Amino acid sequence: MIKEFKDFIAKGNVMDLAVGIIIGAAFTAIVGSLVSDLINPIIGLVLGGVDFSNMYVVMSGEVAPGAGLETARESGAAIFAYGAFITAVINFLIIAFVVFMLVKSVNKLQDATKKAEEAAPEAPKGPTQEELLAEIRDVLKARG
Repeated sequence: MIKEFKDFIAKGNVMDLAVGIIIGAAFTAIVGSLVSDLINPIIGLVLGGVDFSNMYVVMSGEVAPGAGLETARESGAAIFAYGAFITAVINFLIIAFVVFMLVKSVNKLQDATKKAEEAAPEAPKGPTQEELLAEIRDVLKARG
């Protein structure tokens, strides 16, 4: 059973998946920063200073007027944090677009590689081992 597990882990697909997950986690942090630090402020500026990250509605409970989302959550009130949802949707759309562009680029590169392989002239083949041996035999017969 341990040998089977080692064989499973050693397969290329599992290692590729592990690398993909690690890179995906790092990429998520980058996209999160891109959305919260660059895109949301621009959208807020265009919409008149709106900050999505702190948009919520108090469903029940007491929250001080003008309190941020974290303060509202810490107060124990039931809140409807639609701003966090909007931010998550923006994150998803950006990640989906970047993954789309990445897959498109990889496919384009693979197509170019395939075309180059198909267009490359086939290297001339030398004589086979049997042909060389027959030629040596004929030369030896002619001498002897």
